[in-house]
Amino acid sequence: MGILDKAKELGNKVNESVATFSSDEVIANAVIKAVKKQENINEILKQKGSNYRVADIELGMGIPPTVTFGVRRVKEASNEIINKS
Repeated sequence: MGILDKAKELGNKVNESVATFSSDEVIANAVIKAVKKQENINEILKQKGSNYRVADIELGMGIPPTVTFGVRRVKEASNEIINKS
């Protein structure tokens, strides 16, 4: 098998992976898992008396897929997120 054949085979595998990652069901499951993780982390932060909460989630459906959480400070008297202008 020549180098071009190997490259073509690798390209086909990448295309299959991208198709798998882009399916609606996979994306929906990723969103559900990320939001559940956000809720769990926020509950732990609240129990520990932290003034910070996970406020944003960014999902990157690439290879590898990524999840990025944005953390924001909340007001001490309530759980309202302080908007930074």
